[in-house]
Amino acid sequence: MKKYLLSAALIMSLTGCSKLTVENYDKLKMGMTFEQVTDIIGKPDQCEARFGTNSCIWGEREKRFIQVNFIAEKAVLFEKQGLHD
Repeated sequence: MKKYLLSAALIMSLTGCSKLTVENYDKLKMGMTFEQVTDIIGKPDQCEARFGTNSCIWGEREKRFIQVNFIAEKAVLFEKQGLHD
């Protein structure tokens, strides 16, 4: 029984708890800090800084993702693809 519960919990954590949802995307607002964004959608999978900007992506660009671009440490541009409620 214990193994069954552990397996069920692991499956739920891998499939049912994604923060990449339309609902969370809609919570993102211009001017938010990196910390405020990560409080909503978690740690990014990749960030790239150049020319005074920081572009971070959550998920996989080819499939399902949220991208947030920061200037002066404030969110200014958002992009999404393949999100589900």
